[in-house]
Amino acid sequence: MRGIVAKAKLGIVLLSLAGLAACTAQYRNHGYVPPEEDLQQIVPGVDTKGSVEELVGVPTSSGVLDESGFYYISSEMRHFAWQRPQVVNREILAITFDEAGVVNNIVTYGLEDGIVVPLTKRVTESGDGDIGFIRKLFGNIGGLSAGELLNN
Repeated sequence: MRGIVAKAKLGIVLLSLAGLAACTAQYRNHGYVPPEEDLQQIVPGVDTKGSVEELVGVPTSSGVLDESGFYYISSEMRHFAWQRPQVVNREILAITFDEAGVVNNIVTYGLEDGIVVPLTKRVTESGDGDIGFIRKLFGNIGGLSAGELLNN
């Protein structure tokens, strides 16, 4: 009887430890921002888009409309139990270029510089109001006659 109780206690202790281990926060890094020593090699007014790519690598993103800049983005995410992942740290390096493609400026932004932009669903409302799918489906049953089906 003592052996069963000892095994039960051991099982409870192991389950408790496994439960505590599952509730440990995990951190994951996403993206890439070049180190400061690599950025020191970039000379505004001299380096071009090609030389920047050679020195620090291909950017995470670039200017959408006129390709006026390179953007290197790095994020650290905290994952904890069932909760939604949370951004703990974010760094954005923006290298801007002039019209000739020469480096104009190098700026670093952090999470504290950001502005939260709420995203909304863009759903086009139909003019049917509250008519459900089943009602629409069965609403067409009486609309056709056998003669119309045979003539076609």
